[in-house]
Parts: sequence; C-alpha cells; structure tokens
Amino acid sequence: MKVSIRQISEKTGYSPATVSNALNRKKGVNKETASEIFKVAKEMGYISEASITKIKFVLYKRNGLITEDTPFFSLMIDGFEKECREYGYEMVLCYLDRRNPDYDEQVKWLLSDTTSAIALMGAELMEDDLDVFKGTKSPFLTLDYWSSDMSVDGITINNSDSARMAIEYLINKGHKKIGYLRGKFRIKAFRSRAVGFKIAMNKHDLPIANSYILSLDTTMDGSYKDMCELLKQKPELPTAFFADNDMIALGAMKALQEYGYKIPEDVSIIGFDDLPFCEIASPRLTSLRVPKQEMGQIAVRRINDMIKNHTNVKLKTQVCTDFIERDSVRII
Repeated sequence: MKVSIRQISEKTGYSPATVSNALNRKKGVNKETASEIFKVAKEMGYISEASITKIKFVLYKRNGLITEDTPFFSLMIDGFEKECREYGYEMVLCYLDRRNPDYDEQVKWLLSDTTSAIALMGAELMEDDLDVFKGTKSPFLTLDYWSSDMSVDGITINNSDSARMAIEYLINKGHKKIGYLRGKFRIKAFRSRAVGFKIAMNKHDLPIANSYILSLDTTMDGSYKDMCELLKQKPELPTAFFADNDMIALGAMKALQEYGYKIPEDVSIIGFDDLPFCEIASPRLTSLRVPKQEMGQIAVRRINDMIKNHTNVKLKTQVCTDFIERDSVRII
C-alpha cells in the first residue's frame, strides 16, 4: 500500500501542507524541516530511486583556481546535458563554493533531495572535502576525481599514463633536459601527472633537476606573472617543459616570448587538456586532448545504470587522452 502524505505528516509532526510543499520543493519551507521530511519520506518508501527524474551536475569550488579560468568544464557540461536529454532526465546545474559562509547549509540542502542523482565535478576536491558527501542516499559519483578509499563511483582522466606519454614523446624528439611546469594548487590530477613525469624520466635514466621544476599559478594570467618573476632571475632553462595544464602552459609561453625566448626553437612546451586556445596560440600548442564532452556523457550513463540496477558496486572509470601534435615542440 502506497504511503500517503498524511502518514508522513503523522510521523514527522508537520502539517500535510508543509509535507507537500517540502516534497514538491516549494519555497517557504525551513531547510531543516524539509531535510527531516525527505529523510522520513525515504525511510517510509514514499520516495524511491525509481522516482529519480533529475540529475544535478554540481560544480565544486574550493578556491576557483582550476574551475574559474577555463572552458574545460563548460564543454563537459555540454556533453552531460545532451546525454541527460537522451535518457529523459532533467539536468540541474548547481554550484558549491567552500568560500561561501553558508556552504554547510548548501551541502545539507543538496543531499536532502533524494529525488535527484548527483554528479560532483571534483577537480578542486581535496580528500577530506568528500567526506560530507559519502552518506548520501542518492546515486552519486565524482567527475575528474577518484576517492582513494574507493567509497564512491568516479570518472577520471588517465593522468599518470598521459603525462608519461608526453614525456616519452619529448624524449623521442631528442630532449634530455626536461622540466615540469607545476601547478601551485596541487589537485589530485596534477599529483598523478607528476607521477607520470617521474616514471618516464626514471625509465629513461634522465635526471630530474629541481631547478627545472617551476611552480606556477594555475590561471593563465597568474602563470604568466609567476613565470615573468622567475625569468627576471635569468635561470638556466631546460630544452622542454611539460605543463600540468594548458592554462599554465599558455601563460608561461607568453612570458617566455616576452623575455626573448623562441618557442619551440629555444624551449619546447607540451600542455594538458587541449583547450580551444591551443589551436589559436602562436605557436599552436601541442597538448593531450581530454574527451571532455564524452566524460559528461559517460557520467550520465553510469548514473542511469545505478538508478535502474540498484547496484552497490563502485566503479572507477579512467578516460584516456589523445596526443595532439602541433607546433610547440622541436626535434633536437
């Protein structure tokens, strides 16, 4: 027998009108009240995963240094939205910013809605940031992030192998003095790329010189300014750099050119992501292409599988990159 709003009202002590308004997400219901009503409705079987018709794409920001200066995520959202339409889900775009004073309340409100699945864009997530999401009863996964405790589904980029492939490309072009343009904000993806860099260098018995590892801001303007400050000291430079992402690479390129270095004649550079900027940069930037739209589509398919099959098995899906060769690397 189907549970009624009146029964939920009796269980919670709130009026049927309040219960109805909360379950229909109408304004005017206190967040704590709505959270309690949703919890009871779920426990009583009024709400079930079979009733999920919405998927929330949540763009998480810890400081905005990765998500606010790039078209990367808009392309992923585009693929996500198209796949939602294909499967008949409504996509809802949400923002979570740890810098907001009501961040905790926003998270509680998000997790109280058990009628929606959640895809959390976690590029800026640190490990502890995920803890609050682990108890959600709704289908949940992370994008561009993978939890090391394997407690949630995750769709991520094959960062380590991709970086290794980029370094081996430089080595095959004759480069032995290879540097690393390292993003200051050490997100998980960057740490994995650093692992790939070290694996390739060690595999080919090439020294990793600390003087060739430059820490730069993760925004294009910030990396440009940081690189300018470093170049004022007239350091010895390697023949090639691998950058944690295109924004860092493009900012560094601009600084190098302003200080009289020719690319790729004096310094070769490889980026990561293959943003649209790479094709119009001068020279055009060689980069690792992340299938951004496809990652969004894969996320929707996985959530649909979680909803339909009620599976508790956690999956880690790694998406491979394509190497896009352009003009920013020379043969030695």
